[in-house]
Amino acid sequence: MGQEIDHTVFSQEERDQFKHNLATETQALENYFSRSQADDDTYVAGFELEACLVDKTSLRPAPVNGKFLEQLDSDLASAELASFNIEFNTEPLPLCNSALSDFHQQLSSTITEALPIAHKLDTELLLCGILPTLKDEDLSPENMSRMKRYQALNEQVLAARYGHPLRLDIVGHEHLVSEHYNVMLEAAATSFQLHLKTPFSKVRQAYNAAILVTAPVVAACANSPFLFGRDLWAETRIPVFEQSVQSGGYAGASQGPLHRVSYGSGYARNSILEVFRENLEHFPPLLPMVFDQPEPFAHLRLHNGTLWRWNRPLVGFNKDGTAHIRLELRSLPAGPSIKDTIANAALYFGLVRYYLDHDCCQLEFALAKDNFYQAARFGLKAKLFWLDQKRHNMQDLLINKLIPQAHEGLLSLKISPQDIDHYLGIVQQRVASGLNGSNWQRQRRASMLADAQQDIMYALTRDYLAAQKEDRPVHLWGLYD
Repeated sequence: MGQEIDHTVFSQEERDQFKHNLATETQALENYFSRSQADDDTYVAGFELEACLVDKTSLRPAPVNGKFLEQLDSDLASAELASFNIEFNTEPLPLCNSALSDFHQQLSSTITEALPIAHKLDTELLLCGILPTLKDEDLSPENMSRMKRYQALNEQVLAARYGHPLRLDIVGHEHLVSEHYNVMLEAAATSFQLHLKTPFSKVRQAYNAAILVTAPVVAACANSPFLFGRDLWAETRIPVFEQSVQSGGYAGASQGPLHRVSYGSGYARNSILEVFRENLEHFPPLLPMVFDQPEPFAHLRLHNGTLWRWNRPLVGFNKDGTAHIRLELRSLPAGPSIKDTIANAALYFGLVRYYLDHDCCQLEFALAKDNFYQAARFGLKAKLFWLDQKRHNMQDLLINKLIPQAHEGLLSLKISPQDIDHYLGIVQQRVASGLNGSNWQRQRRASMLADAQQDIMYALTRDYLAAQKEDRPVHLWGLYD
């Protein structure tokens, strides 16, 4: 969840003190993990799932997350940037045995508990990377959640851009251009964010593995083809988020190659701590909130929370108070179904575990990065380079190599074989059919284009919501009559 702050205007004295504290904490973090420690050999996972609140009748955004969260009264739910979006969290679990089916049960129970509250507000919960009925005018300051964090981020991002508007310019199947004088464009995207804590001795390798495998995972899981009625990328959330808070580093580097939302600048060569050093040296603080009695690494964690790498290391704490570094995958969309959601997690966790035992740096970082954008743009039709230095068709690579490797990775984590077969079986069938969430939406829309009497994006959302409620994997949804 985004860390809340208590004010939105920052003095120069605060900025200077924050920078000092950030430098001190960055060095302290490096010292902390350089000391000899007994390495915890467990893998722990969790996730955050964002959802849209939509009006029951129109299936348009319903800006009522304040009322919804008040009635839900759960520590595992919070407001997102837009007042029509919410976020659900899970309790972390050891990644072994029945973890996948346990996560499925947790998420199903959370949604079951939340639905009656949504219905009392005449709304529905929708899990979708980008809401098909969303319109440009919905992304206005009036629909921003009332958290000081979001107000301050809006002001500071625009200040970093010297008042220039944020501009979307996305070329996909169609072309979309939109300008906003606020960061609400980011609220177009809702995501499924996976967290993975590995033994510290493995976190650098896991980070590099994540950089390698994110592209095929995004291709398999794409679910965001439309924005404002335009058909763009298979996973349009990627360019939306990158452009909606676009700002860079210090001074002359502000429009340079290091951006706050990015695929990063390279593999971790010697330590995962290189990422936090880069945070300090290359990015000015957006939220220089100085804490009087800070928790350990409080300023470092707040600063890291305003840098949105698609694979982001996070500093957290174990139950005994010791610190850990875990990985957050930010590039997956919400939906289509809960079963699809857990299947997506299984693919990612399995591949990271498999490839952390391999030298992922054999594939140049520039190629891994290019793979990511190819996957986001073309989905299952992408062609990617792999460790053999050859280009592969995405579907063939997944079916013949990566899904079996994810199976092996999950087995090494001691995940239940029944769970592995079930959830990776969903991915296998989805990829073989070519019908991920993005392709289902495109094909369903195409089947309705001849009917000029209906609002196609409304009809698409209606059918999507109906299928999602049945919790069937998307490749079994069918395209209706």
